[in-house]
Order: sequence, then structure tokens, then C-alpha cells
Amino acid sequence: MKTVYICSDTVTGIFSGIYDAWKSGKHEQDCGIALLGAVEQELFCDYVEVEESERKAQAVELMIRKHMGMRAYWDIFHAVLSPDRDKGNAILGTMMAARKLADGTKIMDHLSHPMVEKVFELSRTVAGEAHLLKGFLRFQELENGILYAQITPKAQVLSCLAPHFEDRLPNENWMIHDKNHQMFAVHEKGKHWVLVLDEYWREDRVQLISEKEKEYAQLWKNFCQTIAIQSRMNPRCQMQHLPLRFRPNMTEFRDTSDVRV
Repeated sequence: MKTVYICSDTVTGIFSGIYDAWKSGKHEQDCGIALLGAVEQELFCDYVEVEESERKAQAVELMIRKHMGMRAYWDIFHAVLSPDRDKGNAILGTMMAARKLADGTKIMDHLSHPMVEKVFELSRTVAGEAHLLKGFLRFQELENGILYAQITPKAQVLSCLAPHFEDRLPNENWMIHDKNHQMFAVHEKGKHWVLVLDEYWREDRVQLISEKEKEYAQLWKNFCQTIAIQSRMNPRCQMQHLPLRFRPNMTEFRDTSDVRV
């Protein structure tokens, strides 16, 4: 009978599910990973809820790094952040396929394997969204001096964005709010960023914008309007470089009534 391990949609949860599936000693076709809230039950399957722990997640991470290499690890890590519901099975299938190779570090070259191909595609999509947000993310200064930015990504990209901004803003207190996944990347001046989940949040606090921020925001909007050449407007070309779904969170498009996600 096939055993399906049910876990939360987090790095710790999915890696814990993979840990239990791996330890069971079953073959790829005899085990699977399902996400809480997205379980589609099938006949002749045994569903087991995973006991999640950092210990299990770290063990899986070390195993991937040691036997599959850093290239595979980063592809798998990005795939975990994807919104795809079947990502757990793809990652587990990729790891089991690597186990059959003489050199497991070559697994990501085997794109003919459907699970490897899926992990590769998920990784590329997540990395692409994170890359775009590094340019499209906009901070605004609150009255208390904290730099605040909100994003609405499809994937859980905060762990990809936070190191980038920590390197560029090491002496600032800042916060990035992922509104779709209710997650926060928080950085305190001179310290390392942390990821905060399921934290109570008061939306009214981020409406308290500093006067300096209001002034610079208006200057930025005026600049964007001034450099635009109406006779050369090309909306289709603009959307190729800046999709509509990113615009509501950007200063230069905020308060624009005709922007649709």
C-alpha cells in the first residue's frame, strides 16, 4: 500500500516529510508527499501526518548537500518555495533518482527524468520571480524610521530576497511583508535578518508614513511621469518587462485606479 506523508507547506515541513519517506525504505511509487490543506485522497493509500522538526529538516539538507551537491541543493530549495502542490513528490522523486546514479551530483543533468525536469522548472520559475522582485520591491519609510515594503508573490521568496537587501542595507531597520503567505523578513540594524511566520499584524501601523517619505514618493512619481514620452507609449512592451501583478506595490503605480492584478 502506498504511504502518503502529509506536511505543512514550509521548508521544515516538506523536508521532514521527505525524511520520513526516505527512512521508510519504500520505493518512489510506494510513497509520496502531500501538503496540508491540499490533500486529494486516493484509494489504497495510507495517509500519515508528519511530525515536523528542525532536526529532520537539517538531516535532509545535509544529505542533499553531501550526496547531490550545491547545484542540486539550490534547485531543490527553490522548488520547495514554489506554490506548486506536487512539489514534494517532485523533490522526493529527484532524490530517489539521484540515489540510483554512480555520481549523484550529476542528477540535475538528467532532465529526461520527469521529476528532475519538474524540480528544474519550479526552481527556474521561483528564482525568476525573486530576481524580478529585487528590482520591483519598493521600501517606504514609516514614522518610526523603519523601512517597510509589501509584496504579493506567488512563491515564498522572502528567503531569497532578504540576503540581497541585508547586503545592501546593513545599517537600516527594515521589514518585507509577504501578504500572500503572511510572512515577514525582519532586519535589525547591524544584525542578521530573520523570518517571522504567523505573527499578529496591525495594518494601520504601516499607513503612518514619514513626511520625508511622502515628499520623496511624490518626487519619484513626478520623475516617472516627466521622462515618459506619450507618443512612444507601448503598453504591451511595458508588460513584458513589468507585469501588472507587481505594480500595485510599487510607489510609481500606487493610487492608480486602472491597474489590475
